[in-house]
Amino acid sequence: MKALRYYAYGPPSVLTLQDVGLPTVGDDDVLVRVRAAGVNAGDLHYLRGTPYVFRAMAGLSRPKDNGLGADFAGEVEAVGRNVTALQPGDEVFGCGKGTLAEYVSVRHDAAVLKKPGNLTFEQAAAAPTAGMTALTGIRDRGRVQPGQRVLINGAGGGVGTFAVQIAKSLGAEVTGVCGAGKAETVRSIGADHVLDYTKEDFTRRSQRYDLILDMGGTHSLAACRHALTPRGAYIPNAGTGGRWFGPMRRIIGGRLMFLSTSQRLVSYVALPSRDSLAGLRDLLQDGKITPVIDRTYPLSEAPEAIRRLEEGHARGKVVVTM
Repeated sequence: MKALRYYAYGPPSVLTLQDVGLPTVGDDDVLVRVRAAGVNAGDLHYLRGTPYVFRAMAGLSRPKDNGLGADFAGEVEAVGRNVTALQPGDEVFGCGKGTLAEYVSVRHDAAVLKKPGNLTFEQAAAAPTAGMTALTGIRDRGRVQPGQRVLINGAGGGVGTFAVQIAKSLGAEVTGVCGAGKAETVRSIGADHVLDYTKEDFTRRSQRYDLILDMGGTHSLAACRHALTPRGAYIPNAGTGGRWFGPMRRIIGGRLMFLSTSQRLVSYVALPSRDSLAGLRDLLQDGKITPVIDRTYPLSEAPEAIRRLEEGHARGKVVVTM
């Protein structure tokens, strides 16, 4: 099969398309013929090896795992003898390792489920990581209730477009912050208000929010606190913190700052799980959320897809097709 590989940390140019052997299929595994794979910010962290603390897990001087990609949608090619829930021919979507390849092998009890019938393979591949990140933040950790005011900073990106729709499905009044080029997209997916960050600073407005999901991380913590209601919650899902520790420094500083208030700082890691993916699938099947796809690229142009994401101009998700 053809698969994307890299053997050194660096820019998208270090990626190469190679012929490699098919993944092994154990007794508890499912072999999937990948039809489409989503590209995520996590792929950039693996590729660049930043923040550097990340290399303690991924490999100090070079990557331990040479594949890239975490999301996929495709057709079951073969199953191990202990697998009963899925059969060859089933259309599935979910999370795995090295999904920027023509085939991927995943455990049957991992975050992989039958694909919603109303989605294309490209749409399904765009959903898992970004959708579960948004769902965990908005519904599970943010505990959004009907009538609450929610602000999504970075509403036009991969996680942001899902977060806007999930917050609306829960009955919130949603304000999306993005650049002018993404404003119409954010408005079209249900945002009640759209702010152009180049013209208006949401932290300087008189409006206060019950929840802020911050995908930008460019405002000070004090400014973000000022934009919250007295019992509001702030979720930093990105932020500048240098090459060594990335957003962790912001999270640690935020916890200290929020100790003396009734406001909440909520941090989390949205680990893929069947339960979370099932909740996302329900929303997708019911039409309450729809993946927003910026562009699709063939596998041979996967480095360009990664570069497109890294530039920060993508409206919604970037997807690679096989």
